This record gives sequence, C-alpha cells and structure tokens, in this order.
Amino acid sequence: MKDGYFHRVHRMSPTKFWINNPTSEEVQLALEAGALGCTNNPSYSFKMLEHPKENARALKLLKEAVQETTSDDEAAAAFQRKLVAPVAAAFRPLWERSGGEDGWVSIQGDPVHEHDPRVIIREAHENRKLGPNINIKIPTTSAGLEAMKTLVPEGCAINATEIMSVSQGVSLCEMYERVSAECGRRPPLWLSFIAGIYDEYLETQVREQQIPIEADIVRQAGLAATRKMYRLLHDRRWPAVIIGGGARHLRHFTEMVGGDQVVTINWKGTADLLLEQNPDVVHRFLCPVPPGVIDELLAKLPDFRRGWEPGGLSVEEYEDFGPVVLFRSMFLKSWNGALAKIRELRGR
Repeated sequence: MKDGYFHRVHRMSPTKFWINNPTSEEVQLALEAGALGCTNNPSYSFKMLEHPKENARALKLLKEAVQETTSDDEAAAAFQRKLVAPVAAAFRPLWERSGGEDGWVSIQGDPVHEHDPRVIIREAHENRKLGPNINIKIPTTSAGLEAMKTLVPEGCAINATEIMSVSQGVSLCEMYERVSAECGRRPPLWLSFIAGIYDEYLETQVREQQIPIEADIVRQAGLAATRKMYRLLHDRRWPAVIIGGGARHLRHFTEMVGGDQVVTINWKGTADLLLEQNPDVVHRFLCPVPPGVIDELLAKLPDFRRGWEPGGLSVEEYEDFGPVVLFRSMFLKSWNGALAKIRELRGR
C-alpha cells in the first residue's frame, strides 16, 4: 500500500489526502492508504444511521444520546460527538507523531441553528473536548465569522467551510489576521473551498436555464476559483491552508495535486476509485486557467462572477449565495433526519 496512489501523492507533492465522513471500516482503510486527516460534516450522523454496516452501532449511540439529554438538539449534537470520538482517537497517533502537523479531525455541528454565533461557540467548546486533534468546522457566513472572533483568541483550530466565493475567503483571512494581531494567538486555520458543489450548482443552472456555454468550460469553474483563492493566500502571506471539498468527480482531487493544500474526499466512489485506477501523480493545480475560459464564465454565469470577484458578495450575502444554500440544504436534510429519529425514540 506504500506504493499506492495517495502515498505517492504525499511523496511527490505537497498535497494531502483527507477522508470525509468515513465509516469505521473506512477510517482504517483510509489510514492504510495514506490519509493524513479527516473531515466530518452534519450529514455524517444520518449517513451512519442509514449505513447497512454502521446502523446498529449508530442506533445504540443515538439511544445513549437521547437518554443523556433533555432536548432533541442536545441529543443530535451528543450523538454526533459519539460518532466522531473514535475517529479522532484513530487519527490521534498520527497527530502526535507529526507534532500536530497531521492527524486532524474536523467536526461541524448543527446546521439548523448555524445562523446563531452562540450555538456555534457552545458546540465548539463541547466538540473540542473530543481530543487535541479536533478542529472546529464553521460556516464562513456572518454568524460563523462572528463566532470565530471568539474562538481564535481561545486557540481553537478552525476549518472555515461553506466557502464558495473569493469574497468569503478574503473576509475570513482579514478577520483572522486582525483578531490574531489583537490577541497574540494564531491557531491552525483551514479554508474549505467547496469546488465540487460550486460546479454542481453552476452545471444545474446552465442546464435549467439553457445557458449557451460549453460544459467543458463550466466544469472548470470551481477549481478556477480555488486557484485564484490559493494565489491570494500566497501573495498576501495569509496563514490559511486550503481544503478542497465537495468532490463530485475524480478531477476534484487530481486537479488539486501540486498545491500546498488538503483535499478531502469520500472513500466510496472517489478514494477507492483513485486507488483502483492508480493515475500518475501529475502537478496540475498550478497550471493557469486559459483567460478565454474565465472570460466565458464571467460573461455568461453571473453567480460565477459573484464568486470570482473579491468584492462580488457582501458578508450579509454569504449565507444566501446559491451554492452555499445548496450545500447547506444537504446538511439540513440529513440533520433533520437524525432529529426525526430522536423524536421517534422519545415517542413523539
């Protein structure tokens, strides 16, 4: 396995492979394949309840969470922690061996109340108790940025997520630099640019509105914006590390290779296929996007323009930006599924 694709990626490039929302089996498979970290999002809980190999264990943990709490929201959060705890424990030896460089595990909580900074902060405090290698995944919205202003001075490692625009990344880094200068602390910071969901959103828009643009060009949009964000980070020497997320195709990993960044992918349908296909390790990320591609995207897709330009969105618009809404809708569906199961267990 040491000659497998991801091990070679790590040897031959600065790009790192993290696993997303893994089952117990996938945690071990990913570690053996070379995973250097893990991300979990609000879909994780319901995914485990529906998984044929995980549902019995997940249901047992959910029943414990229901018994230990008085409210449904508390039960959902406690259930998620119970699921993530063994994942964090599995990656902790890697975190310790690397001196905190690798082995991080992200946890993102309640999407129903993510508009409330107080909820984000409260959950962050509880989730950090899972281990020193936990980083807190927070949406880069007005509420999320407000919560981060409290968590950065506390030394909280943050994975800023739901980023679908350069404006969000700029706001995040400017806030971090300002707050860290004031408090004197610079905890680890990741910037999750969700290129795959961005592409999915734009492709659906093109299809439904019958916009006359080549599909090959639309498929470059998310990674083009990620490349722009990467250049800004390095040009301005901001400390954030990009995490490429929301992968929908193998290109959302292979096109990221070569950048000093992380790419998080699901095991089934992405990581397993890359191991099977075993492609060459080719540095593609730093290759420039042809100007004509960008011109076409800017001219025909207003939401690409809004995501591309640093001032394309105001902070107040982040939460309602179409691709962000699409991404969050997936989380809400799964989180509400877990809440429905909790109500069922409570006999309501």
